[in-house]
Amino acid sequence: MAGVSGCIKYSMFIFNFLFWLCGILILGAAIWIRVNKDGEEILNPGNSVTSPYISVNILIAVGSIVMILGFLGCCGAVRESRCLLLLFFIGLLLILLLQVAAGVLGATFRSDSERILNETFYENIKLLSETDEEAQAFQEALATFQEKFKCCGLVNGAADWGKNFQQNFKSCECTSSSDSCVVYEGKNVYKQPCISLVKETVAKHFLIVIGIAFGLVFIEV
Repeated sequence: MAGVSGCIKYSMFIFNFLFWLCGILILGAAIWIRVNKDGEEILNPGNSVTSPYISVNILIAVGSIVMILGFLGCCGAVRESRCLLLLFFIGLLLILLLQVAAGVLGATFRSDSERILNETFYENIKLLSETDEEAQAFQEALATFQEKFKCCGLVNGAADWGKNFQQNFKSCECTSSSDSCVVYEGKNVYKQPCISLVKETVAKHFLIVIGIAFGLVFIEV
């Protein structure tokens, strides 16, 4: 009996240690996605409440909680504390239910994501031709994005910049003579607008978050 009890004890410890490591991996991946802000400023200039990266913030919280639960589980297994193990299983059940609910909601509303992105882009076009402080911050963010991803404008290309084009064309400037370039107001600029590239970036991050969440659900079950 003692041998069986010891085997169960160490099995529980190993499982909880792996669970703790999962928490670290989730936290690390979520922080990496959150720090990599490609496209976030373009989608939500000055408005962090409606940021599409809010799900990543939730994943950071989940990763932190999983780490704490894994630690409680390890302590409970080593000390054979029923209280700590009970807290671990209750917390695990709550996280599992929350993840399943979030996954179902995410799958349900995913079809609306492209519509919301399009509405956001069309609403933000006006900021490219304005001169106030909020508009300038947005223009700087888009200029950085254009240089990195070799695109120009949000939806309609260089025309989106309006009267501010001549001041900001440098980030749109295309040095090659390929089909990816077009002449606008005497300047050789990138033909592709940034809307599709931002969508790809957001979709990539979304898939990473979903993959981590459902992978964790599998481990928890």
